Amino acid sequence: MTTTVLALSELSCQHCVKSVKKTLDAIEGVTSAEVTLTSATVEGDVAPQVLIDAIIEAGYQAELATDSK
Repeated sequence: MTTTVLALSELSCQHCVKSVKKTLDAIEGVTSAEVTLTSATVEGDVAPQVLIDAIIEAGYQAELATDSK
């Protein structure tokens, strides 16, 4: 299992946060997702690009965080 940290943008409220969390939780292989207005920390066996594409499809912007642990 891996941890992926994503930098998020275009989220402006808690509804946006919930929407992104719901999107990530629906991806097969994701075991947990913690989402804030500026970042998402996702655990599971999913390629980072799959996560990014799902967030973009939901109407938000995401990229791999440069300070990923």
